[in-house]
Amino acid sequence: MSVLSSLPTGTFTIDPSHSRIGFSVRHAMVTKVHGSFNEFTGSGTVENGVASLSAEMNASSIDTRSPDRDAHLQSPDFFDAANFPKLTFVSTSAKDSGSDKVIVEGNLTIKDVTKPISIEFEYTGTAKDPYGNARFGFEGTSEINRKDFGLTWNAALETGGLLVSDNVKLEFEISAIAKVAANA
Repeated sequence: MSVLSSLPTGTFTIDPSHSRIGFSVRHAMVTKVHGSFNEFTGSGTVENGVASLSAEMNASSIDTRSPDRDAHLQSPDFFDAANFPKLTFVSTSAKDSGSDKVIVEGNLTIKDVTKPISIEFEYTGTAKDPYGNARFGFEGTSEINRKDFGLTWNAALETGGLLVSDNVKLEFEISAIAKVAANA
């Protein structure tokens, strides 16, 4: 199945109350810390099997279930949310990659650093919700090296190694709603 050609032409909005943009990173070399951005927006378009996607995450909305850690992540040691309030992703291409997968290439900006990344999304289905909205589901992941974006803070462990892994897994669980024209 070609995912992109099966999607209807139009504009889609990410529903933040039914979506998640998050991450996981190894902590103290023994476990993973998971987090997400509680405030984000995003949209996409599809026209003749060609798709584009953009998303913006509020850096101060980071949530790892630890207020102290969240404050540290918002500080200049990491995201410096006061000076760089948004993280952004803007696609440069999207192509089908197997029966239900789409590879989205684009530029991720964290702080003042922009780097290309690739996100593999799995198309998880379509449904009409009780309000008449056409919903489209996608789940995706990508891995980045946080140091590539200037996120270099770390602490050495007494037993060797570092407190925070350089590798970060980005996680996307997206429920997109087809935008309905105002006259519809």
